[in-house]
Amino acid sequence: QVQLVESGGGSVQAGGSLRLSCAASGRTFSTYAMGWFRQAPGKEREFVATIDSTGLRTLYADSVKGRFTISRDNAKKTVYLQMSSLKPEDTAVYYCAAAGSGRASARTEEYVYWGQGTQATVSS
Repeated sequence: QVQLVESGGGSVQAGGSLRLSCAASGRTFSTYAMGWFRQAPGKEREFVATIDSTGLRTLYADSVKGRFTISRDNAKKTVYLQMSSLKPEDTAVYYCAAAGSGRASARTEEYVYWGQGTQATVSS
């Protein structure tokens, strides 16, 4: 069983930055890939970024590429999402998720455990 707790959301103006964190419980954090997803009001949940178990491979949605950076600290059992140059369209609830394997994936169905989400609001 894995529990995920996100933090770091908040409200910023366009062009600003936020750093999201996701702390995981359990002993096997270093064996599974992690991902960030988001859901805006009235929209479906969408992929944002993923990182494999080693931290060496990352994938990003085109909409955030070059602005967001995903990273992980296996010793701290934590995954991060550094968000820069934020736009109003980045406003959403952000969820972290743990995959069933160590392979980075953009597919929602690859993820087994989900956090409760943290709100990020970007004003123009």
